Amino acid sequence: MEDTMSEYRIGQVITGRVTGIQPYGAFVALDEHTQGLIHISECHHGFVDDVSKFLSVGQEVSVMIIDIDLYTEKISLSIRCLEKPFDFSQPRKRARFQHKVYWIDRGVSTGFKPIRERLDGWVKQALVDIDAGK
Repeated sequence: MEDTMSEYRIGQVITGRVTGIQPYGAFVALDEHTQGLIHISECHHGFVDDVSKFLSVGQEVSVMIIDIDLYTEKISLSIRCLEKPFDFSQPRKRARFQHKVYWIDRGVSTGFKPIRERLDGWVKQALVDIDAGK
């Protein structure tokens, strides 16, 4: 088994076949003797509640090797690493909410002041407290 494990490297992109699906991920055959696991968190960007919604047994998948544990002979795989992440700078096609509602505590008498305006006062007070032994 050591010989087949040595031919794989972290960061390597390979093609394998899904051999089994469990609630926690999918097993992928990399060759006749080597198998890896795609954890549910590595199936897709975003929340995945069911691996079988993204993968099926017998499906051929491209995966990236993200970890190899030579002691336990386990290989961790990822499809998510090969996907283009969601670009939050681009506007969404269908925005679910058009505006945000901000809640403020109207009981605060000092109101909102940016940290930059208050930082000097905080530093001075901290130095006074240190000198006073608080």
